[in-house]
Amino acid sequence: MESLTMPVLVLLFIVSAVAIWFAGIKLSKTADILATHFGLGEALGGLILLAIVTNLPEIAITVSAALQHNLGLAIGNILGGIAIQTVVLVVLDVFGLGRKDPLTYRAASLVLVLEGIMVITVLTLVVVGNQLSPSVIYLGVSPIDAVIVLVWLTGIYMIGRARTELPWHKIGVLPDSQKERRGHKREKNYVAAKEKGMSIPIVILIFSLCSLITLIAGVGLEVSGDIIAKHIGMTGVIFGATILAAATALPEVSTGLASMKLKDYQMAVSDIFGGNAFLPVLFMVATVISGKSVLPQAHKIDIYLTGLGILLTIIYVCGLMFRPRKQILLMGVDSFIVLIVYLIGLLGLFVIN
Repeated sequence: MESLTMPVLVLLFIVSAVAIWFAGIKLSKTADILATHFGLGEALGGLILLAIVTNLPEIAITVSAALQHNLGLAIGNILGGIAIQTVVLVVLDVFGLGRKDPLTYRAASLVLVLEGIMVITVLTLVVVGNQLSPSVIYLGVSPIDAVIVLVWLTGIYMIGRARTELPWHKIGVLPDSQKERRGHKREKNYVAAKEKGMSIPIVILIFSLCSLITLIAGVGLEVSGDIIAKHIGMTGVIFGATILAAATALPEVSTGLASMKLKDYQMAVSDIFGGNAFLPVLFMVATVISGKSVLPQAHKIDIYLTGLGILLTIIYVCGLMFRPRKQILLMGVDSFIVLIVYLIGLLGLFVIN
């Protein structure tokens, strides 16, 4: 790979990104069909399945980078990916709804507020873990990595209960929010597949093939991207947090647009928050593979990206609570603020570097 010319490397990076985009579309639909068929739905298993599916590129990059002990790229991709995946909501706001209403106005839900809080909680643990000693590791696992996984699983369980067992659930649907219940996209994909005569074995085969394509393309992104970054004099952290993170966010874009098309606005936001809460779980994967505690090795740029991810999430949580209806440039006020903060944050990223 080191001997390949720059045009070939760029072509490989683009082909890998395109493969991830199209495989991501199929993965999203087949995951919906399988979750509905096996009764996973909004249960713990369904949420875990969706989080893993939409983050297969990040999983591939983390594993590949950890095997090569290129932990800077892995850390930058995970934490930079959280920030840029939050910005995906801006894209969904503009292209999914446009002039109709802001995304958070239509998707308003206290369950989504809880999901946003889970993202903030997990990212706070990332900051805490960065302060620990790299030598704090037992049986190949760092305690803070285990805590992050435990908090993530507990958060998913509590959010699942919140949909049906909290007193405020009886209040009903908020005015002008989405008409159909959250998650109806999955059932519609399942019904459409049955009408086309697709059997579950065929769906499983398509799901498996698309997963394999996504994983291979993810490795292609990591390897070609790392060499490209070296050629243009960009650090692995910066490249992983920007260009690489943008490429690996493509499944979230395709999944989100599919939800928006079916007017399942809450699921579109939930997919982003759910994916963002899952990404720090990959630190345990990197630690186990590399044999080193990863989080304490995060640089100030990585912690900066973590803070940026927390800030962007807080803005959207406020939008879900206050439901501003005003729009600026075809997006809600919260999306506009997120876009501005993210762009300023990128400038700060290069200044720090």
